[in-house]
Amino acid sequence: MPEFKKAPAFKKALHFSEQEFAERRAKVLELMKREKLDGFLFTKQESLYYMTGYDTFGYVFFQAMYFHNDGQMRLITRIPDFRQALYTSILEQKDILIRSDDAGSNPVSLVPKVLQDFGINSASSCRIGYEPDSCSLTHRLGRALETAVDGLCTLVDHSDLLTRELRIVKTETEMRKVRKAAYLADFALIRTLKLAKPGAYEGDLWREIVGTVYEGGGDDPANENILVSGNKAVLTRYSTGKDTIERQITLEHAAAYKHYHACLMRTIPLGGITKLARQMHEVNKLQMQACMGALRPGRPIGDVFEAYARVADEKGFRDQRFNSCGYSLGATFAPTWMDFPMFVRGQDVVARQGMVFFIHIILMDKATDTASSLGQTVEVTAEGCVALSKLPFFLTRRQTIAAWKKLTKEDYGFTAEEEDEGENLQDVDLSDGEVDEEDFDVEYDFSDYQPSASLGDPTQAA
Repeated sequence: MPEFKKAPAFKKALHFSEQEFAERRAKVLELMKREKLDGFLFTKQESLYYMTGYDTFGYVFFQAMYFHNDGQMRLITRIPDFRQALYTSILEQKDILIRSDDAGSNPVSLVPKVLQDFGINSASSCRIGYEPDSCSLTHRLGRALETAVDGLCTLVDHSDLLTRELRIVKTETEMRKVRKAAYLADFALIRTLKLAKPGAYEGDLWREIVGTVYEGGGDDPANENILVSGNKAVLTRYSTGKDTIERQITLEHAAAYKHYHACLMRTIPLGGITKLARQMHEVNKLQMQACMGALRPGRPIGDVFEAYARVADEKGFRDQRFNSCGYSLGATFAPTWMDFPMFVRGQDVVARQGMVFFIHIILMDKATDTASSLGQTVEVTAEGCVALSKLPFFLTRRQTIAAWKKLTKEDYGFTAEEEDEGENLQDVDLSDGEVDEEDFDVEYDFSDYQPSASLGDPTQAA
């Protein structure tokens, strides 16, 4: 006879209280009333996660949640996401409609049915908000949606309403998840730098970046991390292929915890430090100081970019700087962890307490492909902003590792609620020789070097 065991009860995996989700939806209803909307068709995955906890990558196909002005909801999705919605969100079976997957079926065909169920028809003159700037609603499907609801309602583009008005400012419960992510990002950097010696294989370093976050209960980030070395260290995007490391290494990675991101960036010279690398690093630190001074409640965040650019230009590094220096972070989904808004010239979004940003300070020398970067996630406070990363800005791997030894988990400000049952974050042996042993001068012969890009600003005006 087989052994019979009692099956564990079904339990939803909610990472916020139902009360917090209800408060969020109440705020959405207030915005809808302000914008004179009778309902809202949400297609951004970030919006659905924010309002209900619904967690999926099924948004690569058409899905939408209709939110009526009385607070009722209807999710239109595919059958693989039916149980996904029941498990991860506050939605119940009565709130979910499954659309057909048959070849030739119209993915948006259930939308007019849902609208009509709520009394929206040709005689109602209703205004329905929607999010055409989303992965679920491609240009083709957007045109199909316009055709499907033609005569029923007027669609009003509010793609950024939740992002600008609600998601951009984090609650304390959200902030604790960001702080846990910052802890994991720092930890991942240290475990990666432990292996980052000349001749090491990049794939081994990647294992530490990804594995550390998994061991700490974290998630895949919303886009690829970046780990590049040698002449490629000036790249700020992922590309396929692994190599052995030499000369310099640039890491830009995010830890995500319950999808809330914290990013970190460093360029570390290997096998000695050139005079140019030291100069650029010192300018980076001045730029970071200036940017954090400019990020204050009540000031437009475009001031942060101006601070970054001003220091670079004054120090003679105009050609090495970028046209942006960071962006907002939060609970985002692929294809990108970058949220609205960015630190760019002319950005008039005003900083508010509770906003979270990634400030990335980058200088890339075109003549020698010498990289220099610092980046950290910061929280806007009542008086200014504070770094959520606790690692100081050192030029060598050993100096950075030594700084980590002085930190504790409690320094990061998250609670036991952000520690998952079974979490198994493994520390490493951090003894690695004399702290300043790698801090020595070196120069390279660039007399016949062919750089990857020509000098001068490639930006073109329209």
